[in-house]
Amino acid sequence: MLRRFVFPAVLIVAAYYALFGGEYTVLDLRSIQQESQVATEQLQELRELADSLALRADSLEHDDRTLETLARERFGMIRDGEILYRYTGDADASGS
Repeated sequence: MLRRFVFPAVLIVAAYYALFGGEYTVLDLRSIQQESQVATEQLQELRELADSLALRADSLEHDDRTLETLARERFGMIRDGEILYRYTGDADASGS
């Protein structure tokens, strides 16, 4: 009768140790998998950002149209002979 209870008890203890004992438990492995997934997603986002920055740097180095657009929009530069009109968003000058 003692064997009837000892064998299942040993199996239960062995199963518990296999799942929750030792260096890496099931909970540790799940946590590590989640951290790995988050890190992989962050790596993908950083790669996409690096690619877009590389394309932007390339266009700034080699594309005259990009440089002209940047000079016009950021610095208000114009070509010789052009006239720059600036409109203010003043609500009082509605003309009424």
